Amino acid sequence: MSSLLITNAQLVTLDEHNRFIQGGCVYMEGDRIVAVGETPPESCTPDRTIDAGGCVVMPGLINAHHHLYSTFARGLTPPGPPARNFEQNLKNLWWKLDAALDADDVYYSALLAVMQAAKDGCTTIIDHHASPSVCDGSLDQVERAFRDVGLSGCLCYEVSDRNREGEGIEENERYIRKCRQSAAAGDRQMSALFGLHALMTLGTATLERCAAIAQDLDVGFHVHAAEDEIDLQVTRQETGQSIMERFDQFGIPGPTTLFIHGSYLRPEEMDRLRETDSILVNNPESNMNNGLKVSPILEMLEHGVRVGVGTDGMSSHLISQARAMYLHQRADARDPTLAFGEACEILLNNNRQICNRLFPESRGALAPGQLADLIIPEYVPFTPVNANTFYGHLLFGLSYSRVRTTIARGQVVVEDGRVTGVDEDAIRARCMERAARIWNRIH
Repeated sequence: MSSLLITNAQLVTLDEHNRFIQGGCVYMEGDRIVAVGETPPESCTPDRTIDAGGCVVMPGLINAHHHLYSTFARGLTPPGPPARNFEQNLKNLWWKLDAALDADDVYYSALLAVMQAAKDGCTTIIDHHASPSVCDGSLDQVERAFRDVGLSGCLCYEVSDRNREGEGIEENERYIRKCRQSAAAGDRQMSALFGLHALMTLGTATLERCAAIAQDLDVGFHVHAAEDEIDLQVTRQETGQSIMERFDQFGIPGPTTLFIHGSYLRPEEMDRLRETDSILVNNPESNMNNGLKVSPILEMLEHGVRVGVGTDGMSSHLISQARAMYLHQRADARDPTLAFGEACEILLNNNRQICNRLFPESRGALAPGQLADLIIPEYVPFTPVNANTFYGHLLFGLSYSRVRTTIARGQVVVEDGRVTGVDEDAIRARCMERAARIWNRIH
């Protein structure tokens, strides 16, 4: 079992006592944190020691909603006139891109994004995948990327009726069972949820099948909800129900179900999220990019909803999302007193609570027994760091700092800003070639 010691660190533990330790150290054995404090344990004989040089050391970040398959969209201008609304954006860009991916594209799009996530200080990603042309086995390709880099992932396939009825149901069931078997054998790096697109593309027969399988497997869902008014309109027109009434009909809400966006949920629907202990994940940069309504996250918090934050494929940089979240709320309300602390709490505390429902290994804090996921940004504070000041350092200092070292599951996966286990330059060159071919297939 390998061991690793980090010394000379400004420790931001995020533990139950929210300790900040100047000149502290973290000792790890295998994939677990063994000791955190001002000095190493007397019996500590590490295989390697890393001097943090006075930089902040903190837990690895957690992304509560990503679309790794969207990687090759960067710079792409889809054919035809520009999309004027959310539905057109789905049809003209995203549904053409995901249909153009082959199995190797799925792997490389995930690999490039997981590499970038590691470089941005993220160690666990909850992803939502779609690749209609290569649905079966696609989650194995995504998993392959996680294992090549070393991060942890919770995966699902986006079930939808838009191409064929119930597409992706079998892939979800297969992969959930695979993850259960791996966990039983001691491999807990990957986890799974049952993925759904949104009610606007899901018929009754498909929802019934998904609900029955998920109930049998005792697994939660990862589903878009009320991202745009079109979702409400189609659901009301076809069923006469609200979004949460429709989900409730099939038993979809629950403690391990992630509803994504929720911008148009009504107060009584927020109450239903709280009553079922369901999770709502906000994606502020994505909302802004799509010209959508500002998600009412402060109202959701007032209703007792557990709110997380994700990137929704826009990037892999999570601190930027927290920064965008509080600025988004303030600009919308024209109130400079709102959402600063809430945005930081959502990123640092709520996301780990969400993650710890989906994985058997606790993470998100520097404490003995926690998964050894931590990061060393190139950030040496020049003002005091404590419980009263850290959020300012997070959003105005760490948000602009390069991550020097990322440790995931006790392994150094990023060193001096470079991913250690793969050939970054060769992968980027290969992805450049693949992106050009994908774009040529989109018409």
